[in-house]
Amino acid sequence: MFENFKVFETELAGRPLVIETGKMCGLSNGSCLVRYGETAVLCNATMSEKPRDGIDFLPLSVDFEEKLYAVGKIPGSFLKREGRPTEKAILTSRVVDRPIRPLFPKDLRNDVSIVMTVMSVDPDCSPEISGMIGASIALSISNIPWNGPIAGVSVGLVDGQPVLNPTAAQREVSQMAVTVAGTAQKVNMIEAGAKEVDEETMLNAILVAHEEIKKVIKFIDGIVAEIGKPKMAFESAEVDHDMFEAIREMAEKDVMFALDTNDKNVREARLFPIKEAIHAKFDEIYPDKSLMIDECIYKLQKMIVRRWLLEENKRVDGRGMDEIRPLHAEVGLLPRVHGSGMFTRGQTQVLTVATLGPVRDAQILDGIDNEDEKRYMHHYNFPSYSVGETKPSRGPGRREIGHGALAERALEPVIPSEAEFPYAYRLVSEVLSSNGSTSQASICASTLALMDAGVPIKAPVAGISCGLITAPDGSFKTMVDIQGLEDFFGDMDFKVGGTHKGITAIQMDLKIDGLTTEIIREAFEKTRKARLYILDEIMLKALPAPRENVSKYAPKMLSMKIEVDKIREVIGSGGKVIQKLCAECDVKIDIEDDGSVFISGIDLENCKRAQTMIETIVFDPEIGAIYTGKVTRLMQFGAFVEIAPGKEGLVHISKLDAKRVEKVEDVVKEGDTILVKVTEIDDRGRINLSRKDAIADIEARKNR
Repeated sequence: MFENFKVFETELAGRPLVIETGKMCGLSNGSCLVRYGETAVLCNATMSEKPRDGIDFLPLSVDFEEKLYAVGKIPGSFLKREGRPTEKAILTSRVVDRPIRPLFPKDLRNDVSIVMTVMSVDPDCSPEISGMIGASIALSISNIPWNGPIAGVSVGLVDGQPVLNPTAAQREVSQMAVTVAGTAQKVNMIEAGAKEVDEETMLNAILVAHEEIKKVIKFIDGIVAEIGKPKMAFESAEVDHDMFEAIREMAEKDVMFALDTNDKNVREARLFPIKEAIHAKFDEIYPDKSLMIDECIYKLQKMIVRRWLLEENKRVDGRGMDEIRPLHAEVGLLPRVHGSGMFTRGQTQVLTVATLGPVRDAQILDGIDNEDEKRYMHHYNFPSYSVGETKPSRGPGRREIGHGALAERALEPVIPSEAEFPYAYRLVSEVLSSNGSTSQASICASTLALMDAGVPIKAPVAGISCGLITAPDGSFKTMVDIQGLEDFFGDMDFKVGGTHKGITAIQMDLKIDGLTTEIIREAFEKTRKARLYILDEIMLKALPAPRENVSKYAPKMLSMKIEVDKIREVIGSGGKVIQKLCAECDVKIDIEDDGSVFISGIDLENCKRAQTMIETIVFDPEIGAIYTGKVTRLMQFGAFVEIAPGKEGLVHISKLDAKRVEKVEDVVKEGDTILVKVTEIDDRGRINLSRKDAIADIEARKNR
């Protein structure tokens, strides 16, 4: 039945990699099922026959679809089906998008869709890497124009050595998590999180990864040679050469003048009448080609900026190639929040607000990996006013989610452990003004906000970007702290976050087919120097160390450990004991299965009082010890006294006072607070108390 069914096998990082084609999804332009260990990902590539009207870019969509059946889970939502993509799925889609996008023809405008459906997950065999390889194979064997293939691997650092595609156990102890993608010749995507790893170690891991990538690409080339389809012709969107030259002749000098400023608003104001004049002239000459005229204007700006950088070492704002824009850092801007920090670099400005909460505020995750919650959350907002536009707010898109995740990844290694500082954290980075590299500004602002909130981070983190311009002859120029135009018209945005000690996060975006080792090494060195300057000369001068105490508006947190078999005593029947504790002390109490107890409240003294009460509950009363208790019930034969929530004992009428007592009510009434001594605990755990003995002991101590 399946005449075209083919199976191709190889090995990747010591585990079998099997590619199946020709059995499923026969109507896609290209399709394959990737089996890596027991992981299975179905990958499909499709393309429209013609471009849509009015499209002046490549409409490429990349989707990584997590199916919870892949890990034997039923979705936890009300509808019991998968909803919008998880944050992890969106980030994986971006990681796959970035290496494949630069390899499409620059003049292609047809819709292209890549869908990776995760159908089975082996925790030791990454579905993300399987999806990336499958997407590359689906494109390569299809008739879609594409200059691949690419391949990708992940790299860990275990016992000081790089490990390719680490297993779940190895990931737990790894010092870094790096995803590398590339062609046979160059690296074209890096996404990394690390625990302060030095640049040389990181570079070595990338090079080790690229050697493995070359082997996978050779395997893919063999598949393409056997079953690959001829690439289809498409309607080119290349600009008319004569049109471009005519526009260049008319406007080149004016555009050069417009671009030559360090103020984005001035630049836009200068460019507006130039664009109007070009359209006024060329709309008549080239009717129905307004989009192509805009493309020519864009191409002219790009040509000028790149020529300045390559030939004159000239940047549009007059800076040197390694010069950072003017910097400013400030903390404590918002009086009622728990912590705030603002970081300004040129016309890029980000304000981050830190909120501390009890551990119970950790985010619950419902995905295909083993992570079920996280207590550090970072959100990034990019409102339209930050770039002078008037678009309505529609919530975060993929870019915003990606930038928030990058800042989260950069700071996560320096966040104190739950035992050291038992809080959940939510950081929100608000982009107030944007002219390039807002994600890196959010890293700096977030470090300041955490320190302002009194979070004892292990080390401050700063972020900086490095740009790139390449020439046809292979020469190149790198520049630190790229602004918007250098990002739009350049070839690379190489973002690096880290501490004095080393790198904590990398994200590399490319518009060319890849980077050489020399370029990567130079980018690492330039970002390292810039990062140290920002830390020492700007951030640590604004706030040298985390504040000693959290804000008076932040919840105060105490943690303690109790025996697991005592948990039910603290909770009580139907939760009565813990509810009473929370109400009396005005606190929140969270108890985990391992006996960890977290107490949170606005008043520290109330937290301490709750802690003392819990200690009294879980540590069994000692015979001979004296406690302060509350009379809860009166009986004819005595009074019951609660010496701790859930722990009650009897004071027999004969033990209420030194003299004879006729009626219990003659000595105590309900609600009284009295001193009692533990005289006996029987084999059923019942406690006998004595007020008479407690008073006698105290008097004896006074007379010593």
